[in-house]
Amino acid sequence: MQLELIMSSGFSVFRVAISFVIMCISYMPTIDSLPELSPQKYFSTLQPGKASLAYFCQADSPRTSVFLEELNEAVRPLQDYGISVAKVNCVKEETSRYCGKEKDFMKAYLFKGNILLREFPTDTLFDVNAIVAHVLFSEDVEYAHLYFFHCKLVLDLTQQCRRTLMEQPLTTLNIHLFIKRMKAPLLTEVAEDPQQVSTVHLQLGLPLVFIVSQQATYEADRRTAEWVAWRLLGKAGVLLLLRDSLEVNIPQHANVVFKRAEKGVPVEFLVLHDVDLIISHVENNMHIEEIQEDEDDDVEGPDIDTQDDEVAESVYRDRKRKLPLELTVELTEESFNATVMASDNIVLFYVDWQAVSMAFLQSYIDVAIKLKGTSTMLLTRINCADWSDVCTKQNVTEFPFVKMYKKGKNPVSYTGMLGTEDLLKFIQLNRISYPVNITSIQEAEEYLSGELYKDLISYSSISILGLFSPTMTTAKEDFSEAGNYLKGYVITGIYSEEDVLLLSNKYAATLPALLLARHTEGKIESIPLASTHAQDVVQIITDALLETFPEITVENLPSYFRLQKPLLMLFSDGSVNPQYKNSILILVKQKYLDSFIPCWLNLKNTPVGRGILQAYFDPLPPLPLLVLVNLHSGGQVFVFPSDQAITEENLVLWLKKLEAGLENPITILPAQEWKPPLPAYDFLSMMDAATSQHATKKLPKCMKETDVQENDKEQHEDKSAVRKEPIETLRIKHWNRSNWFKEAEKSFKCDKEL
Repeated sequence: MQLELIMSSGFSVFRVAISFVIMCISYMPTIDSLPELSPQKYFSTLQPGKASLAYFCQADSPRTSVFLEELNEAVRPLQDYGISVAKVNCVKEETSRYCGKEKDFMKAYLFKGNILLREFPTDTLFDVNAIVAHVLFSEDVEYAHLYFFHCKLVLDLTQQCRRTLMEQPLTTLNIHLFIKRMKAPLLTEVAEDPQQVSTVHLQLGLPLVFIVSQQATYEADRRTAEWVAWRLLGKAGVLLLLRDSLEVNIPQHANVVFKRAEKGVPVEFLVLHDVDLIISHVENNMHIEEIQEDEDDDVEGPDIDTQDDEVAESVYRDRKRKLPLELTVELTEESFNATVMASDNIVLFYVDWQAVSMAFLQSYIDVAIKLKGTSTMLLTRINCADWSDVCTKQNVTEFPFVKMYKKGKNPVSYTGMLGTEDLLKFIQLNRISYPVNITSIQEAEEYLSGELYKDLISYSSISILGLFSPTMTTAKEDFSEAGNYLKGYVITGIYSEEDVLLLSNKYAATLPALLLARHTEGKIESIPLASTHAQDVVQIITDALLETFPEITVENLPSYFRLQKPLLMLFSDGSVNPQYKNSILILVKQKYLDSFIPCWLNLKNTPVGRGILQAYFDPLPPLPLLVLVNLHSGGQVFVFPSDQAITEENLVLWLKKLEAGLENPITILPAQEWKPPLPAYDFLSMMDAATSQHATKKLPKCMKETDVQENDKEQHEDKSAVRKEPIETLRIKHWNRSNWFKEAEKSFKCDKEL
């Protein structure tokens, strides 16, 4: 897949013989590859018809240091096109109209020879790609074109890729939706009631066109459907409906079924014997919908809330909203130090030209609205596009980024999801210091019941209490380090008084131990601490926070995936059957399923689950459906018999059959791994390496910071919250088939509750 933006005026593009002059206010001695000239020297080097890039600068201003770094990176690629780059230092001895007013320094000037061709605002040249693109595509244009090139389908490199023109206006939301629609399946085969079919196209606001087929004409119908799919790409989803496999009746005369994107609208059964008639029917209905949207600004758009892209969701949700920025304090280079040292602060580091930053700014303002008048924490923000040196000194190199500053303490980096609720939870849970020092049995009981911090229970439904004898000094220090590391994500406390044995005996805990209070369930569990190293304690607590029978979503899948156990997954088209859930929970409670990850997936909440099922089954069976997916080793997929009820007895007997080899897998996932075209694109490996380094390093000790302007040495985690892998390679590693059932059978005999 390739995406190309072509700035065109009759599709003629000025690509060579360009001179590009940029004026700035700053001087960066560390940038070596940019030639530094005086104005007179620069203009004397210009040659007719030749390209040149100059940057007029005045010294002693740090505001454009980031831009200069990007400009330095653009030198080599521009030289490949015969375009030179230079930086011109403005001096008092020489006069030049490019060394005039300050506003002139915020523009980039494009020359051919000594003729000025074009001016660019420097804030549009935010990175090396933007600089090169503006220079190479520099001719004045009437309008821009956006094309999506379908190169994945081309096996022969000598063939041209198909391309699709984006017809909507070039707005952030339209571009996002266009890319999503281009990446949706071209053609899908289904054998179910069209009224019940749900695909990604409907979520993107597109109607569905079903080409009705039968066995005798299957090949011809499929070719027709593919042709229609290409003609309607980005306008509608196209599906091949297999009449012979349907349990519902479709009128014999109908050969096309049309389903609108709006919920609850009945499908239309049509007789259209010409491809052009199908196209016209779709386009005519789309035209009506566009007219209605123009007439009524409040018409609901596509269901962006169901997507896994928070940027699109936030941008679309708040596209007409005026942000009350006055609820936050805008910081500058002059005010940053004084503000963060005067009171407790939350600081948002962002750049105003980046879409993710601006989308998260909306969530940040939402948090300010919720905290208005109730919090002593001051919410502030600093635009790193204007004050790059401040952000660099605070060790902020990626955006958006949030830090919490408290007087006399190290700044705390926020590494959660970029959403309102998660950030609000982080702020509220940081109102107190962790771990909480509990000093009496009564206070410990209030802590475990949720009464001690009942105003925080809505943000953390689980509380952790570490139990230690007074002499366990090292263990207490490690637990305190772990509690400090987890602050903002879970409530932790510590009890190590002389009467600690009263608590440990009551909850059958051998010291040292953790008590885990699940407030919504009213349960308290004890977890022994075989190792008290801080990183081990963090891992134990993180694992304990996982749900017993979770609903799998795009966001939480990595947390369970890393456990490297087979998935015992119940697929459901809605809420899970209470009887099925109860049966599985009973087996979990009795530890019969410790070797698995019992979970369920709601296709209505996570539509990608339908694509997973399509990789396992052909055609799709009726739901609910229980499958055992051995992803980490072997790739086998087993399905629970659909003619049996999911009970404790039936489930255990089925697992015994699997162990005895009496059940055959319905499919075996391919063993080959997905690989990127170039090592530089292997982002998943980069994420794994970063995660591994973070997990193995010793947790940082907290040291008092006397000057917040000093470099922040703490390392923050990668905010790539969701690791997405192709369905074909969704595999679990290191599962020994000969061992898992023995463990389950052993647990079955023990009949021991948590």
